[in-house]
Amino acid sequence: MIASRTVVATALALTVIATLVACSTPEPPAPPVTVVVTVTPTPTPTPTPTPVADLPAPQPSFEVVVPVPNAPAPEVVEGPASDLGARDGASAAPETDGNGALVSYTVVAGDSFFDIAQRFDLPQQQLLRMNPNIPDFGEDIYIGTVINLDWTTTG
Repeated sequence: MIASRTVVATALALTVIATLVACSTPEPPAPPVTVVVTVTPTPTPTPTPTPVADLPAPQPSFEVVVPVPNAPAPEVVEGPASDLGARDGASAAPETDGNGALVSYTVVAGDSFFDIAQRFDLPQQQLLRMNPNIPDFGEDIYIGTVINLDWTTTG
């Protein structure tokens, strides 16, 4: 009987505790925190003007040519090629005639038409006129292509 009273008392105590826990009010949530962000603009540096009196007067470094309406086009004087030496983009040895005048150049791997024109001191347009067989303004040249360097003939 004592044991049953203890069990009943324990059960009653647990029921009271469970009821109290269930009835208790939960803790109120923490108050919201407000964060204030203040943006401070970065100051813009103020340029210091250079006094005009300290600046040198501009000097023209070239001759000013004023075009004349309906003037004849300037005459292009083609001249012989001259070898300025091997370089990247034009590294092969040119062919010469018995007098040492340049006759032709054979394209090798890594060559470009522009570099070949530079090596032989010729404007690209002149080299193109001397080689009408070169397609696409010299943009596509192939290994083994023979480029004429004799300005008295065309290739």
